[in-house]
Amino acid sequence: MTALLTRADDGGARPEPVDALLPPTDREATLLGRAMPTDRLRGWVVTLVLTAIGAIVRLQNLGLATDKGTPVFDEKHYVPQAAQMLRNGGYEDNAGYELIVHPPLAKDFIAFGEWLFGYNAWGWRFVPALAGTLIVLLTVRVARRLTRSTLLGGIAGVLVICDGVLHLQSRMGMLDIFIALFVLAAFACVLADRDQVRHRLAVAVREGWAGESPWGPKLGFRWWRFGAGLMIGLTFGVKWSALYYIAGFGLLTVFFDVAARRAAGVERPWLGTIRRDVLPALWAIVAVPLLMYLASFWAWFASETATDRHYTEIKDVDPGLFGWIPPALRSLADYSANVLHFHETLLTPKDNPHPWESKPWTWPMGLRPMLYYYDGTVTGCGESRCVGATMLIGTPAMWWLAVPVLGWGLWRSFFRADWRYVAVLAGYFAGYLPWFTNIDRQMYYFYATPLAPFLVLGLVLVLGQILGSARRGFERRGTGLLVVALYTGLVVANFAWLWPILNGMPITNEHWQAEMWLPSWR
Repeated sequence: MTALLTRADDGGARPEPVDALLPPTDREATLLGRAMPTDRLRGWVVTLVLTAIGAIVRLQNLGLATDKGTPVFDEKHYVPQAAQMLRNGGYEDNAGYELIVHPPLAKDFIAFGEWLFGYNAWGWRFVPALAGTLIVLLTVRVARRLTRSTLLGGIAGVLVICDGVLHLQSRMGMLDIFIALFVLAAFACVLADRDQVRHRLAVAVREGWAGESPWGPKLGFRWWRFGAGLMIGLTFGVKWSALYYIAGFGLLTVFFDVAARRAAGVERPWLGTIRRDVLPALWAIVAVPLLMYLASFWAWFASETATDRHYTEIKDVDPGLFGWIPPALRSLADYSANVLHFHETLLTPKDNPHPWESKPWTWPMGLRPMLYYYDGTVTGCGESRCVGATMLIGTPAMWWLAVPVLGWGLWRSFFRADWRYVAVLAGYFAGYLPWFTNIDRQMYYFYATPLAPFLVLGLVLVLGQILGSARRGFERRGTGLLVVALYTGLVVANFAWLWPILNGMPITNEHWQAEMWLPSWR
Protein backbone atom coordinates (compact mmCIF):
# COMPACT_ATOMS: atom_id res chain seq x y z
CA MET A 1 0.00 0.00 0.00
CA THR A 2 2.80 2.44 0.75
CA ALA A 3 3.91 2.26 -2.85
CA LEU A 4 0.62 3.89 -3.77
CA LEU A 5 1.49 6.90 -1.66
CA THR A 6 5.07 7.58 -2.64
CA ARG A 7 5.10 9.08 -6.10
CA ALA A 8 3.05 10.90 -8.70
CA ASP A 9 3.54 12.31 -12.17
CA ASP A 10 1.68 14.07 -14.98
CA GLY A 11 0.88 17.39 -13.43
CA GLY A 12 1.67 16.56 -9.82
CA ALA A 13 4.81 15.68 -7.91
CA ARG A 14 7.51 14.00 -9.98
CA PRO A 15 8.15 10.28 -9.58
CA GLU A 16 9.57 9.60 -6.13
CA PRO A 17 12.04 6.71 -5.81
CA VAL A 18 12.12 5.08 -2.43
CA ASP A 19 15.54 3.43 -2.45
CA ALA A 20 17.04 3.87 0.99
CA LEU A 21 20.52 3.88 -0.57
CA LEU A 22 19.92 7.10 -2.48
CA PRO A 23 22.26 9.98 -1.58
CA PRO A 24 20.80 12.50 0.89
CA THR A 25 20.23 15.17 -1.78
CA ASP A 26 18.09 12.80 -3.86
CA ARG A 27 16.19 11.65 -0.78
CA GLU A 28 15.48 15.25 0.13
CA ALA A 29 14.20 15.96 -3.39
CA THR A 30 12.08 12.81 -3.24
CA LEU A 31 10.51 13.92 0.02
CA LEU A 32 9.73 17.45 -1.11
CA GLY A 33 8.56 16.53 -4.61
CA ARG A 34 7.25 19.38 -6.70
CA ALA A 35 7.07 22.65 -4.76
CA MET A 36 3.92 24.64 -4.24
CA PRO A 37 3.38 27.46 -6.78
CA THR A 38 5.24 30.65 -5.97
CA ASP A 39 2.35 32.92 -7.04
CA ARG A 40 0.87 33.06 -3.54
CA LEU A 41 -0.72 36.48 -4.02
CA ARG A 42 -2.38 35.48 -7.28
CA GLY A 43 -3.45 32.22 -5.67
CA TRP A 44 -5.29 34.06 -2.92
CA VAL A 45 -6.79 36.58 -5.34
CA VAL A 46 -8.19 33.73 -7.44
CA THR A 47 -9.45 32.01 -4.29
CA LEU A 48 -11.20 35.07 -2.88
CA VAL A 49 -12.72 36.15 -6.20
CA LEU A 50 -14.20 32.70 -6.78
CA THR A 51 -15.40 32.54 -3.18
CA ALA A 52 -17.16 35.88 -3.64
CA ILE A 53 -18.81 34.61 -6.83
CA GLY A 54 -19.83 31.46 -4.97
CA ALA A 55 -21.39 33.58 -2.21
CA ILE A 56 -23.43 35.59 -4.71
CA VAL A 57 -24.63 32.42 -6.44
CA ARG A 58 -25.52 30.70 -3.16
CA LEU A 59 -27.25 33.68 -1.54
CA GLN A 60 -29.32 35.11 -4.38
CA ASN A 61 -33.09 34.67 -3.81
CA LEU A 62 -32.31 32.44 -0.83
CA GLY A 63 -35.84 32.76 0.51
CA LEU A 64 -37.46 31.50 -2.68
CA ALA A 65 -39.16 28.10 -2.89
CA THR A 66 -41.00 27.46 0.37
CA ASP A 67 -44.21 25.63 1.20
CA LYS A 68 -46.34 28.75 1.69
CA GLY A 69 -43.62 30.25 3.84
CA THR A 70 -42.85 27.03 5.70
CA PRO A 71 -39.90 24.63 5.27
CA VAL A 72 -39.80 22.07 2.45
CA PHE A 73 -38.88 18.39 2.53
CA ASP A 74 -36.52 17.48 5.44
CA GLU A 75 -36.22 21.12 6.42
CA LYS A 76 -39.47 20.34 8.24
CA HIS A 77 -37.47 18.26 10.74
CA TYR A 78 -34.38 20.36 11.35
CA VAL A 79 -35.75 23.89 11.10
CA PRO A 80 -38.26 23.46 13.98
CA GLN A 81 -35.63 21.64 16.01
CA ALA A 82 -33.25 24.54 15.48
CA ALA A 83 -36.01 26.91 16.61
CA GLN A 84 -36.40 24.84 19.78
CA MET A 85 -32.70 25.11 20.41
CA LEU A 86 -32.75 28.84 19.84
CA ARG A 87 -35.60 29.23 22.30
CA ASN A 88 -34.00 27.00 24.95
CA GLY A 89 -30.37 28.05 24.64
CA GLY A 90 -29.02 25.09 22.72
CA TYR A 91 -31.11 21.98 23.35
CA GLU A 92 -34.30 20.30 22.13
CA ASP A 93 -37.02 19.55 24.63
CA ASN A 94 -40.24 18.68 22.81
CA ALA A 95 -41.12 15.29 24.30
CA GLY A 96 -43.90 14.92 21.75
CA TYR A 97 -41.38 15.17 18.93
CA GLU A 98 -38.97 12.29 19.48
CA LEU A 99 -37.57 12.34 15.94
CA ILE A 100 -34.23 13.76 17.06
CA VAL A 101 -31.90 11.37 15.33
CA HIS A 102 -28.74 13.42 14.78
CA PRO A 103 -26.32 15.30 17.05
CA PRO A 104 -27.03 18.99 17.66
CA LEU A 105 -24.19 20.90 16.01
CA ALA A 106 -25.67 21.58 12.55
CA LYS A 107 -28.97 22.54 14.15
CA ASP A 108 -27.04 25.03 16.30
CA PHE A 109 -25.77 26.61 13.09
CA ILE A 110 -29.25 26.76 11.58
CA ALA A 111 -30.52 28.29 14.85
CA PHE A 112 -27.89 31.03 14.54
CA GLY A 113 -29.32 32.01 11.17
CA GLU A 114 -32.82 32.05 12.65
CA TRP A 115 -31.53 34.32 15.39
CA LEU A 116 -30.12 36.69 12.77
CA PHE A 117 -33.05 36.80 10.33
CA GLY A 118 -35.99 35.27 12.14
CA TYR A 119 -38.03 32.14 11.53
CA ASN A 120 -38.13 32.40 7.75
CA ALA A 121 -36.36 30.88 4.75
CA TRP A 122 -33.47 33.36 4.93
CA GLY A 123 -33.05 32.53 8.58
CA TRP A 124 -32.89 28.77 8.30
CA ARG A 125 -30.90 28.76 5.03
CA PHE A 126 -28.35 31.50 5.65
CA VAL A 127 -25.70 29.48 7.50
CA PRO A 128 -25.96 26.50 5.11
CA ALA A 129 -25.32 29.02 2.30
CA LEU A 130 -22.22 30.24 4.13
CA ALA A 131 -21.08 26.62 4.49
CA GLY A 132 -21.52 26.13 0.76
CA THR A 133 -19.50 29.27 0.12
CA LEU A 134 -16.66 28.06 2.32
CA ILE A 135 -16.61 24.81 0.35
CA VAL A 136 -15.71 26.89 -2.70
CA LEU A 137 -12.77 28.46 -0.86
CA LEU A 138 -11.52 25.12 0.47
CA THR A 139 -11.86 23.36 -2.87
CA VAL A 140 -9.68 25.96 -4.60
CA ARG A 141 -6.98 25.65 -1.94
CA VAL A 142 -7.10 21.84 -1.80
CA ALA A 143 -6.99 21.50 -5.59
CA ARG A 144 -4.08 23.94 -5.75
CA ARG A 145 -2.16 21.88 -3.19
CA LEU A 146 -2.92 18.59 -4.93
CA THR A 147 -1.97 19.80 -8.42
CA ARG A 148 0.60 22.47 -7.51
CA SER A 149 -1.24 24.71 -9.97
CA THR A 150 -3.16 27.94 -9.33
CA LEU A 151 -4.89 27.53 -12.70
CA LEU A 152 -6.24 24.09 -11.81
CA GLY A 153 -7.20 25.34 -8.35
CA GLY A 154 -9.26 28.07 -10.01
CA ILE A 155 -10.90 25.56 -12.36
CA ALA A 156 -11.83 23.44 -9.33
CA GLY A 157 -13.49 26.51 -7.83
CA VAL A 158 -15.56 27.04 -10.99
CA LEU A 159 -16.62 23.39 -11.04
CA VAL A 160 -17.67 23.34 -7.40
CA ILE A 161 -19.70 26.53 -7.84
CA CYS A 162 -21.47 24.89 -10.78
CA ASP A 163 -22.34 21.60 -9.08
CA GLY A 164 -26.11 21.29 -8.66
CA VAL A 165 -25.90 19.12 -5.54
CA LEU A 166 -23.68 21.50 -3.58
CA HIS A 167 -25.63 24.50 -4.88
CA LEU A 168 -29.05 23.33 -3.75
CA GLN A 169 -27.86 21.75 -0.50
CA SER A 170 -26.27 25.13 0.29
CA ARG A 171 -29.75 26.61 -0.01
CA MET A 172 -31.59 24.17 2.26
CA GLY A 173 -31.99 24.12 6.03
CA MET A 174 -30.59 20.59 6.23
CA LEU A 175 -27.50 18.98 7.69
CA ASP A 176 -25.52 17.43 4.86
CA ILE A 177 -23.84 20.57 3.56
CA PHE A 178 -22.10 20.87 6.93
CA ILE A 179 -20.77 17.33 6.61
CA ALA A 180 -19.38 18.20 3.18
CA LEU A 181 -17.73 21.34 4.60
CA PHE A 182 -16.09 19.75 7.63
CA VAL A 183 -14.98 16.61 5.79
CA LEU A 184 -13.34 18.73 3.10
CA ALA A 185 -11.68 20.85 5.79
CA ALA A 186 -10.37 17.68 7.46
CA PHE A 187 -9.04 16.48 4.11
CA ALA A 188 -7.28 19.82 3.58
CA CYS A 189 -5.61 19.41 6.98
CA VAL A 190 -4.52 15.85 6.14
CA LEU A 191 -2.86 17.08 2.93
CA ALA A 192 -1.17 19.97 4.73
CA ASP A 193 0.05 17.52 7.39
CA ARG A 194 1.54 15.30 4.68
CA ASP A 195 3.52 18.19 3.25
CA GLN A 196 4.63 19.35 6.69
CA VAL A 197 5.86 15.87 7.66
CA ARG A 198 7.87 15.62 4.47
CA HIS A 199 9.43 19.03 5.02
CA ARG A 200 10.43 18.06 8.57
CA LEU A 201 11.94 14.80 7.35
CA ALA A 202 13.75 16.68 4.55
CA VAL A 203 15.40 18.85 7.21
CA ALA A 204 16.46 15.70 9.07
CA VAL A 205 17.91 14.23 5.86
CA ARG A 206 19.73 17.46 5.01
CA GLU A 207 21.23 17.73 8.48
CA GLY A 208 22.17 14.05 8.58
CA TRP A 209 20.18 12.78 11.57
CA ALA A 210 17.25 11.10 9.80
CA GLY A 211 18.89 7.67 10.11
CA GLU A 212 20.21 7.92 13.66
CA SER A 213 17.46 5.52 14.73
CA PRO A 214 16.05 2.59 12.72
CA TRP A 215 12.61 4.06 13.47
CA GLY A 216 13.44 7.44 12.03
CA PRO A 217 13.19 10.82 13.79
CA LYS A 218 10.40 12.10 15.98
CA LEU A 219 8.32 14.65 14.11
CA GLY A 220 7.11 16.86 16.94
CA PHE A 221 3.57 18.05 17.48
CA ARG A 222 1.62 18.02 14.21
CA TRP A 223 -0.84 20.88 14.27
CA TRP A 224 -2.36 20.03 10.90
CA ARG A 225 -3.14 16.49 12.01
CA PHE A 226 -4.68 17.90 15.16
CA GLY A 227 -6.71 20.26 12.96
CA ALA A 228 -7.94 17.27 10.95
CA GLY A 229 -9.16 15.73 14.18
CA LEU A 230 -10.98 18.92 15.09
CA MET A 231 -12.70 19.02 11.69
CA ILE A 232 -13.72 15.37 11.93
CA GLY A 233 -15.00 16.16 15.41
CA LEU A 234 -17.20 18.89 13.96
CA THR A 235 -18.44 16.36 11.39
CA PHE A 236 -19.21 13.96 14.25
CA GLY A 237 -21.26 16.70 15.90
CA VAL A 238 -23.42 16.83 12.76
CA LYS A 239 -23.92 13.13 11.93
CA TRP A 240 -22.49 9.79 12.94
CA SER A 241 -21.18 9.21 9.42
CA ALA A 242 -18.02 10.92 10.71
CA LEU A 243 -17.01 7.50 12.05
CA TYR A 244 -16.18 6.36 8.53
CA TYR A 245 -14.01 9.42 7.93
CA ILE A 246 -12.19 8.73 11.20
CA ALA A 247 -11.28 5.33 9.77
CA GLY A 248 -10.54 6.54 6.24
CA PHE A 249 -8.47 9.61 7.08
CA GLY A 250 -6.80 7.86 10.01
CA LEU A 251 -5.50 5.09 7.75
CA LEU A 252 -4.54 7.65 5.11
CA THR A 253 -2.34 9.59 7.54
CA VAL A 254 -0.65 6.39 8.70
CA PHE A 255 0.14 5.32 5.13
CA PHE A 256 1.36 8.83 4.33
CA ASP A 257 3.72 8.60 7.31
CA VAL A 258 5.04 5.20 6.25
CA ALA A 259 5.67 6.48 2.72
CA ALA A 260 7.42 9.60 4.01
CA ARG A 261 9.70 7.65 6.35
CA ARG A 262 10.49 5.19 3.59
CA ALA A 263 11.34 8.02 1.19
CA ALA A 264 13.62 9.52 3.87
CA GLY A 265 15.63 6.28 3.96
CA VAL A 266 14.39 5.15 7.39
CA GLU A 267 15.51 1.57 7.98
CA ARG A 268 12.18 0.34 9.33
CA PRO A 269 9.46 2.72 8.09
CA TRP A 270 6.49 0.60 9.17
CA LEU A 271 7.79 -0.05 12.66
CA GLY A 272 8.95 3.55 12.85
CA THR A 273 5.47 4.78 12.03
CA ILE A 274 3.89 2.41 14.56
CA ARG A 275 6.37 3.48 17.22
CA ARG A 276 6.48 7.22 16.50
CA ASP A 277 3.19 8.15 14.86
CA VAL A 278 0.30 5.75 15.52
CA LEU A 279 -0.45 6.69 19.13
CA PRO A 280 -0.42 10.45 18.42
CA ALA A 281 -2.58 9.74 15.34
CA LEU A 282 -5.08 7.83 17.47
CA TRP A 283 -5.24 10.79 19.81
CA ALA A 284 -5.69 13.33 17.03
CA ILE A 285 -7.97 11.42 14.67
CA VAL A 286 -9.95 9.26 17.13
CA ALA A 287 -9.90 10.71 20.65
CA VAL A 288 -10.26 14.38 19.68
CA PRO A 289 -13.38 13.76 17.53
CA LEU A 290 -14.97 11.69 20.30
CA LEU A 291 -14.33 14.47 22.82
CA MET A 292 -15.73 17.04 20.42
CA TYR A 293 -18.81 14.89 19.90
CA LEU A 294 -19.45 14.97 23.64
CA ALA A 295 -18.76 18.70 23.67
CA SER A 296 -21.43 19.27 21.02
CA PHE A 297 -23.98 18.14 23.65
CA TRP A 298 -22.86 20.82 26.13
CA ALA A 299 -26.31 22.43 26.32
CA TRP A 300 -27.97 19.03 26.61
CA PHE A 301 -25.75 18.16 29.56
CA ALA A 302 -26.35 21.54 31.20
CA SER A 303 -30.13 21.33 30.92
CA GLU A 304 -32.76 19.67 33.05
CA THR A 305 -35.51 19.36 30.44
CA ALA A 306 -33.72 18.34 27.23
CA THR A 307 -35.11 15.34 25.37
CA ASP A 308 -34.07 12.14 27.22
CA ARG A 309 -31.69 14.13 29.44
CA HIS A 310 -32.72 12.00 32.47
CA TYR A 311 -33.52 8.87 30.52
CA THR A 312 -31.49 6.62 32.84
CA GLU A 313 -33.12 7.89 36.02
CA ILE A 314 -36.62 7.68 34.56
CA LYS A 315 -36.05 4.14 33.32
CA ASP A 316 -34.78 3.24 36.80
CA VAL A 317 -32.73 0.24 35.73
CA ASP A 318 -29.81 -1.06 37.79
CA PRO A 319 -26.68 0.06 35.85
CA GLY A 320 -24.70 -2.93 37.15
CA LEU A 321 -21.09 -2.75 36.06
CA PHE A 322 -21.70 0.68 34.53
CA GLY A 323 -22.69 2.30 37.82
CA TRP A 324 -19.40 4.21 37.96
CA ILE A 325 -20.37 6.15 34.82
CA PRO A 326 -22.13 9.45 35.61
CA PRO A 327 -25.90 9.28 35.05
CA ALA A 328 -25.73 11.99 32.39
CA LEU A 329 -23.33 9.95 30.27
CA ARG A 330 -25.46 6.84 30.75
CA SER A 331 -28.51 8.79 29.62
CA LEU A 332 -26.64 9.95 26.53
CA ALA A 333 -25.59 6.36 25.81
CA ASP A 334 -29.19 5.14 26.07
CA TYR A 335 -30.39 8.08 24.01
CA SER A 336 -27.78 7.21 21.38
CA ALA A 337 -28.87 3.56 21.44
CA ASN A 338 -32.42 4.70 20.65
CA VAL A 339 -31.08 6.80 17.77
CA LEU A 340 -29.09 3.81 16.47
CA HIS A 341 -32.21 1.66 16.66
CA PHE A 342 -34.10 4.27 14.64
CA HIS A 343 -31.50 4.24 11.87
CA GLU A 344 -31.22 0.46 11.81
CA THR A 345 -34.99 0.04 11.49
CA LEU A 346 -35.57 2.88 9.01
CA LEU A 347 -36.20 0.39 6.24
CA THR A 348 -37.77 0.83 2.84
CA PRO A 349 -41.43 -0.29 2.98
CA LYS A 350 -41.70 -3.00 0.35
CA ASP A 351 -45.29 -2.11 -0.53
CA ASN A 352 -44.96 1.69 -0.28
CA PRO A 353 -41.45 3.04 -0.90
CA HIS A 354 -40.81 6.76 -0.89
CA PRO A 355 -41.26 8.03 -4.47
CA TRP A 356 -37.85 9.75 -4.48
CA GLU A 357 -35.84 7.14 -2.62
CA SER A 358 -32.63 5.99 -4.29
CA LYS A 359 -29.97 3.39 -3.59
CA PRO A 360 -26.23 4.13 -3.50
CA TRP A 361 -25.40 2.50 -6.84
CA THR A 362 -27.38 5.32 -8.50
CA TRP A 363 -25.55 8.14 -6.69
CA PRO A 364 -22.20 8.42 -8.53
CA MET A 365 -23.96 9.44 -11.76
CA GLY A 366 -26.97 11.05 -10.05
CA LEU A 367 -29.41 8.74 -11.83
CA ARG A 368 -32.22 9.31 -9.32
CA PRO A 369 -32.32 12.95 -8.20
CA MET A 370 -34.71 14.29 -5.60
CA LEU A 371 -37.66 16.65 -5.86
CA TYR A 372 -37.73 18.98 -2.85
CA TYR A 373 -40.49 21.34 -3.91
CA TYR A 374 -43.09 21.53 -6.67
CA ASP A 375 -45.92 23.97 -7.31
CA GLY A 376 -47.71 23.88 -10.63
CA THR A 377 -49.83 26.96 -9.95
CA VAL A 378 -47.26 29.75 -9.68
CA THR A 379 -47.14 32.73 -12.02
CA GLY A 380 -44.37 34.79 -13.56
CA CYS A 381 -43.31 32.78 -16.59
CA GLY A 382 -45.49 34.60 -19.12
CA GLU A 383 -48.33 32.08 -18.95
CA SER A 384 -51.33 31.74 -16.68
CA ARG A 385 -49.97 28.65 -14.92
CA CYS A 386 -46.28 28.09 -14.35
CA VAL A 387 -44.15 25.52 -12.60
CA GLY A 388 -41.95 26.36 -9.62
CA ALA A 389 -39.73 23.49 -8.46
CA THR A 390 -36.43 22.70 -6.81
CA MET A 391 -34.80 19.40 -7.69
CA LEU A 392 -31.53 18.06 -6.34
CA ILE A 393 -29.57 17.18 -9.47
CA GLY A 394 -25.83 16.78 -9.83
CA THR A 395 -24.64 18.71 -12.88
CA PRO A 396 -24.54 15.93 -15.52
CA ALA A 397 -21.40 17.28 -17.20
CA MET A 398 -19.60 16.32 -13.98
CA TRP A 399 -21.61 13.55 -12.33
CA TRP A 400 -22.02 11.48 -15.49
CA LEU A 401 -18.23 11.23 -15.62
CA ALA A 402 -17.98 9.87 -12.07
CA VAL A 403 -17.57 6.19 -13.01
CA PRO A 404 -14.74 6.74 -15.54
CA VAL A 405 -13.05 9.21 -13.18
CA LEU A 406 -13.19 6.70 -10.32
CA GLY A 407 -11.95 3.93 -12.59
CA TRP A 408 -9.08 6.09 -13.84
CA GLY A 409 -8.28 7.07 -10.27
CA LEU A 410 -8.07 3.42 -9.22
CA TRP A 411 -5.82 2.63 -12.18
CA ARG A 412 -3.55 5.58 -11.39
CA SER A 413 -3.44 4.55 -7.75
CA PHE A 414 -2.48 0.92 -8.28
CA PHE A 415 -0.45 1.06 -11.47
CA ARG A 416 1.12 4.55 -11.38
CA ALA A 417 1.40 4.93 -7.60
CA ASP A 418 -0.20 8.37 -7.71
CA TRP A 419 -0.76 9.41 -4.13
CA ARG A 420 -3.07 12.25 -5.14
CA TYR A 421 -5.68 9.88 -6.54
CA VAL A 422 -5.29 7.63 -3.49
CA ALA A 423 -6.10 10.57 -1.22
CA VAL A 424 -9.12 11.72 -3.25
CA LEU A 425 -10.49 8.18 -3.50
CA ALA A 426 -10.09 7.74 0.26
CA GLY A 427 -12.29 10.78 0.84
CA TYR A 428 -14.84 9.70 -1.78
CA PHE A 429 -15.17 6.06 -0.73
CA ALA A 430 -15.25 6.85 3.01
CA GLY A 431 -18.49 8.70 2.31
CA TYR A 432 -19.84 6.22 -0.21
CA LEU A 433 -19.05 2.57 0.53
CA PRO A 434 -20.59 2.43 4.05
CA TRP A 435 -24.05 2.89 2.52
CA PHE A 436 -23.80 -0.61 1.04
CA THR A 437 -23.76 -2.22 4.50
CA ASN A 438 -27.56 -2.03 4.84
CA ILE A 439 -29.20 -1.87 1.45
CA ASP A 440 -32.71 -2.24 2.92
CA ARG A 441 -32.41 1.09 4.71
CA GLN A 442 -34.23 4.13 3.34
CA MET A 443 -31.72 6.21 1.39
CA TYR A 444 -31.87 9.41 -0.61
CA TYR A 445 -29.62 11.20 -3.06
CA PHE A 446 -28.82 14.04 -0.67
CA TYR A 447 -26.68 11.57 1.30
CA ALA A 448 -24.21 11.88 -1.60
CA THR A 449 -23.54 15.55 -0.82
CA PRO A 450 -20.12 14.91 0.81
CA LEU A 451 -19.03 13.05 -2.33
CA ALA A 452 -19.34 16.14 -4.53
CA PRO A 453 -16.11 17.97 -3.55
CA PHE A 454 -14.09 14.78 -4.04
CA LEU A 455 -15.67 14.22 -7.44
CA VAL A 456 -14.57 17.75 -8.38
CA LEU A 457 -11.04 17.07 -7.12
CA GLY A 458 -10.88 13.85 -9.11
CA LEU A 459 -12.05 15.67 -12.23
CA VAL A 460 -9.42 18.36 -11.72
CA LEU A 461 -6.66 15.78 -11.40
CA VAL A 462 -7.77 14.33 -14.75
CA LEU A 463 -7.93 17.81 -16.27
CA GLY A 464 -4.40 18.41 -15.00
CA GLN A 465 -3.21 15.40 -16.97
CA ILE A 466 -5.10 16.57 -20.06
CA LEU A 467 -3.57 20.03 -19.67
CA GLY A 468 -0.10 18.54 -19.40
CA SER A 469 3.12 20.04 -18.16
CA ALA A 470 4.45 23.30 -19.57
CA ARG A 471 7.65 21.38 -20.39
CA ARG A 472 5.84 19.36 -23.06
CA GLY A 473 5.84 22.14 -25.60
CA PHE A 474 3.56 24.91 -26.83
CA GLU A 475 1.41 22.78 -29.14
CA ARG A 476 0.74 20.04 -26.56
CA ARG A 477 0.04 22.58 -23.85
CA GLY A 478 -2.19 24.64 -26.12
CA THR A 479 -4.26 21.63 -27.14
CA GLY A 480 -4.65 20.58 -23.52
CA LEU A 481 -5.66 24.08 -22.50
CA LEU A 482 -8.31 24.17 -25.24
CA VAL A 483 -9.83 20.87 -24.09
CA VAL A 484 -9.86 21.99 -20.45
CA ALA A 485 -11.42 25.34 -21.36
CA LEU A 486 -14.12 23.70 -23.50
CA TYR A 487 -14.98 21.26 -20.74
CA THR A 488 -15.15 24.00 -18.10
CA GLY A 489 -17.43 25.99 -20.38
CA LEU A 490 -19.64 22.93 -20.86
CA VAL A 491 -20.03 22.57 -17.09
CA VAL A 492 -20.94 26.25 -16.70
CA ALA A 493 -23.50 25.99 -19.54
CA ASN A 494 -24.98 22.82 -18.04
CA PHE A 495 -25.33 24.53 -14.66
CA ALA A 496 -26.98 27.54 -16.29
CA TRP A 497 -29.50 25.23 -17.98
CA LEU A 498 -30.39 23.62 -14.63
CA TRP A 499 -30.55 26.99 -12.86
CA PRO A 500 -34.37 27.35 -12.89
CA ILE A 501 -35.02 23.99 -11.22
CA LEU A 502 -32.19 24.42 -8.74
CA ASN A 503 -33.65 27.74 -7.56
CA GLY A 504 -37.42 27.33 -7.88
CA MET A 505 -37.84 29.93 -10.62
CA PRO A 506 -41.19 30.07 -12.44
CA ILE A 507 -40.95 28.28 -15.78
CA THR A 508 -43.44 26.98 -18.30
CA ASN A 509 -44.53 23.36 -18.18
CA GLU A 510 -42.73 22.82 -21.51
CA HIS A 511 -39.52 24.15 -19.99
CA TRP A 512 -40.01 21.89 -16.96
CA GLN A 513 -40.39 18.86 -19.21
CA ALA A 514 -37.25 19.87 -21.14
CA GLU A 515 -35.28 19.88 -17.87
CA MET A 516 -36.16 16.21 -17.23
CA TRP A 517 -33.45 14.56 -19.31
CA LEU A 518 -33.85 10.98 -18.08
CA PRO A 519 -36.93 8.88 -17.27
CA SER A 520 -35.46 8.27 -13.80
CA TRP A 521 -35.57 12.03 -13.18
CA ARG A 522 -39.38 12.03 -13.25
